[in-house]
Amino acid sequence: MNKFATILAGGGGTRFWPLSRQEIPKQLLNISGNDIMLNDTIERFKGIIPQENTVIVTNRSQAVLLESIMHSSVLSRNILIEPVARNTAASILFAAISIEKSHGDSLMVVLPSDHYITDEEQFRLTLDEACTVAMETDKIVTIGIKPTFPSTGYGYIAFDKEPIASNPVAVYEVAEFVEKPNFQKAQGYLSSGNYLWNSGIFIWKTSVIIDHFKRYLPRLYKTMLPISEYLGSEQEEEIINEIYPTLQNISIDYGILERSDEVVVLSGQFGWNDIGSWDALGAIFPPDKSGNIIKANHMGLDTRNSIIYGNGRLITTIGVDGFIIADTGDALLICPKDKAQSVKDIVELLQENGMTEYI
Repeated sequence: MNKFATILAGGGGTRFWPLSRQEIPKQLLNISGNDIMLNDTIERFKGIIPQENTVIVTNRSQAVLLESIMHSSVLSRNILIEPVARNTAASILFAAISIEKSHGDSLMVVLPSDHYITDEEQFRLTLDEACTVAMETDKIVTIGIKPTFPSTGYGYIAFDKEPIASNPVAVYEVAEFVEKPNFQKAQGYLSSGNYLWNSGIFIWKTSVIIDHFKRYLPRLYKTMLPISEYLGSEQEEEIINEIYPTLQNISIDYGILERSDEVVVLSGQFGWNDIGSWDALGAIFPPDKSGNIIKANHMGLDTRNSIIYGNGRLITTIGVDGFIIADTGDALLICPKDKAQSVKDIVELLQENGMTEYI
């Protein structure tokens, strides 16, 4: 069975504003110092999935830049462009029907484009095991991450403690998907031992996920279906532009995963981090002796436990403790680290006030 990787790369990365913008979001930025996050993602599954079998779902405003800087193995015909954002369910169905039309029933691995993983060898081993489970069981398979601290920034997966299979790897039935909890609940999840972080990595056959769309999101499936008929034709772009704005706006988690009783999870331990906001940079860059992560021309006095990012001009700080300071030349962000998840609200405020040149 053919294996395909589908990378969801259309997000705006709003919690990484002002560095991440709509036209140049964080997945198209080199944050780690290695390569852009999208290319790191493609390189990561080398040896498990042919890199030429990479399908990227993005949006129109990012497509031109993406094509110019993405991994050379990705074929232009495998870049699916959404004219408007309609959340992850639509993106995944778009990719699934495209893959199935071209190659028949195939194994489909869905990956976010902006995660950071330290142990790539272990990641490949876990992904390979998950692919085997998906091919042999016709289940929806996800990889959960064993939590290392009570995170309030990640969603969680509750799983049954007794595995339904243990060869070649332990596989557990998913009890429920849980949204980002408060700190007290997160502590309880951590101590219970049967919760994992939701990595957003999913593995299934295209036939399996399409059947789930028919059952749980029939309106989205029926509305999307004509796109399949016109893929590869001269009318393809016209039909996509016509249909996409009418699609249901819903995530794959709400629409299918939380409703299906055919979801299983494998536990992954490979140094996974969702670099979703400024306070997550500590996963990539070790803090200095004062607890600071500094990627800027900076001079400071009595400055501790802060993240300081700049574009070249001098940033000076005095008596700063536990802050994020991010300067991109045309915009400056200053906020406490414990408010890092609220940066997206600033982007919404800019949008509401018509200040779109900054987003």
